[in-house]
Amino acid sequence: MSDADFNNGTKPGLIGEFGHAGGMQAAAPGGYIKDTTTAGFQADVVQESRNQPVLVDFWAPWCGPCKQLTPVLEKVVNEAGGAVKLVKMNIDDHPSIPGQLGIQSIPAVIAFKDGQPIDGFMGAVPESQIKEFIGRLGGGKQAPKTEEALAAAEEARAAGDQQMAARIYAMVLEGEPGNADALGGMAEILVDAGDLNAAKEMLAKAPEDKADAPAIAAVRARIQLAEQAASLGDPVELERRLAQNPKDHQARFDLAMIQNVMGERMAAADNLLFIVKADRSWNDDGARAQLLTFFEAWGATDEATLQARRKLSSLLFS
Repeated sequence: MSDADFNNGTKPGLIGEFGHAGGMQAAAPGGYIKDTTTAGFQADVVQESRNQPVLVDFWAPWCGPCKQLTPVLEKVVNEAGGAVKLVKMNIDDHPSIPGQLGIQSIPAVIAFKDGQPIDGFMGAVPESQIKEFIGRLGGGKQAPKTEEALAAAEEARAAGDQQMAARIYAMVLEGEPGNADALGGMAEILVDAGDLNAAKEMLAKAPEDKADAPAIAAVRARIQLAEQAASLGDPVELERRLAQNPKDHQARFDLAMIQNVMGERMAAADNLLFIVKADRSWNDDGARAQLLTFFEAWGATDEATLQARRKLSSLLFS
């Protein structure tokens, strides 16, 4: 049986521009399976995926293949015992999220991890394939000792003790040379110190199957932004150009790039939001695309990301 077609006409590619958290429904026995809504997606999927991978099952009551897949999917998730969670979304009642993710046929299952969609499949696949898919997600949480060490490193960084954080990351990497979180954390410390080449070398140590892990991708995005900003010129001159002509979008865009490297995240976001509001067509919607790159580099829970995402959603969907 072929997949059921689905296309609600919503522009795809706006991953992460979801509504506020809320609307959570009761979990199924065992706590591994639940239904969600557009309002609940941020909490049920994006935030929850920071604890363990979350599978999102996009389905509809009229979809025959969905009725074949869902019972098998629920069985495998329950048997996994918490390694992953399953969140189901009825696309008839809640079309905006699948539209933003570019879902065009159902059943479709998208895996979220660390706040980002990382893998997926379509169609009523067999149980063995579902088990293999879940196995590729990493089997749930890290070992407690590693998890505790990484948390300690984050606390050290938050307290400004980069040397302590670096020592902890090095300790983790001695036991797990391919640990993506430790590699990403160490590389980010090097970026903060201005040593982009050393940061690149650190990221190059990531195993091929973890090269696009969120912790690695975020630092890679930061490096790219820093390299781009280095060639953009004097921020004072850019501000002078904007004072003479507020509609000089290129000057505003370049200034945002420099502000980001300087750590002025909200100023950078506000300049890009200004362009989005003034002219979505400028540079093929380049301001919005760059803002999404900022979000990836900053992380989904960064305060600047949260504020700017809310403002962007208001511009796009109001």
